[in-house]
Amino acid sequence: MKPHTRSPDQDDLLRPRLVDLLDPRHELVKLADLIDWDFFERERAGFFPSHRGRPATSPRLVAGLMYLQHAFKLSDEAVVARWVENPYYQHFTGETFFQHRPPIDPSSLVRWRKRIGEEGVEWMLTKSEEDLERPRWGVSLTNEAGRASGAVDDTNLKQVAVDTTVMEKNIAHPTDARLYERARVLLVDLAQRAGVNLRQSYARLSPRLAMQVGRHAHARQFKRMRKALRTLKGYTGRVRRDLRRHLQEIPGGSLRDKVLEALWLVGRLLEQGPRTKGKIYSLHEPEVDCISKGKARVRYEFGTKVSVATTNRGGFVVGARSFPGNPYDGHTLGETLEQVGILTGITPDLAVVDRGYRGHGVETTRVLISGTRRGITPLLAKLLKRRSAIEPEIGHMKADGRLARSPLKGTLGDAIFAVLCACGHNVRKILAHLRRLFAFIIALISAALGPDNPHRAA
Repeated sequence: MKPHTRSPDQDDLLRPRLVDLLDPRHELVKLADLIDWDFFERERAGFFPSHRGRPATSPRLVAGLMYLQHAFKLSDEAVVARWVENPYYQHFTGETFFQHRPPIDPSSLVRWRKRIGEEGVEWMLTKSEEDLERPRWGVSLTNEAGRASGAVDDTNLKQVAVDTTVMEKNIAHPTDARLYERARVLLVDLAQRAGVNLRQSYARLSPRLAMQVGRHAHARQFKRMRKALRTLKGYTGRVRRDLRRHLQEIPGGSLRDKVLEALWLVGRLLEQGPRTKGKIYSLHEPEVDCISKGKARVRYEFGTKVSVATTNRGGFVVGARSFPGNPYDGHTLGETLEQVGILTGITPDLAVVDRGYRGHGVETTRVLISGTRRGITPLLAKLLKRRSAIEPEIGHMKADGRLARSPLKGTLGDAIFAVLCACGHNVRKILAHLRRLFAFIIALISAALGPDNPHRAA
């Protein structure tokens, strides 16, 4: 059932309003006034077609919590706990009086992300870019607030810088010994749930052998390591074949489907070799890719490729999209620029990229590739020099935000998480701009009062 429209709260004699307690100059108070929260009430109502059941949680509350958690690098549990302690968080999410209990269970954020999907979080990204004008369809939330605050304007949106990075998945580092042992444990657990009696589960031998593989590798005894690894692989294969023989005894249903999927995944795991394409690096996240970006500190990263588009000046994120399968960077440029045009309502005139985008095939936007010499005017050369400015922006999205590691499940979770990380980065940009703007106004007032004025700020 769709959420109910919130009616204005009456004054309480014993409880003061939050607006009377808070500093109106605080950046979160100012940002709350810049965002068109009614947009969420209108658009999110379409996600609840049923007229029965309990009314859904307030869309402003959920959207505000998602903004805050990605702006300040908080988990679902942490942002709900911080909300109870911070009156500015409560005002930002639409509360009138201070609340002493959590507004929702943290698991509600999981269900909301699944319901709204990638399109819903793209609305949140656009709304933070564009509030100088009235909201348009397809232009969502951080872009509008950025325009209203003056952090970004339409001129900046016509020139973008695009680059790709790796958003790692929240998985353990994959090794053959660990994957074989995890596969055996998975099959044994499913067999117990289905009531299948296996000939042997290797519950005592297999964990000990998996630990021994790591010890041999550490001692550089690779011949012994490979022998132990073959034995461990044989244990997993025996359990898989034993469970497959009892497959007819398992009745149809969700449990049988899980057993079939596990048998298929473990079969792929046992058959893959060092040069096999589409290898499995995690049993609970089989879509994870192994990506090498040529970094000195880490040779391989396990996750998904994310394309980020920022304004060439200001570093405001106007597009973020995940690309499973580790495609070539040049093949991702067209979809990234298309997303930028949809979210901002402005098709970029110029895109600045690095040399990894050669052969991109984009014709609707002029693309400048780093290192180009022919036909470059002094103005274009100046814009091309600013291409590297996107690198620290991505670094801040990983260090100050949550782009470094995605905890959400599947390719859909990666797509949602990448856009939410972009929302959090834009919120931090807007808050910093509001702080600088307030400091500038105070400095002007202090200078106008003069050094001898007794009312001059200290």
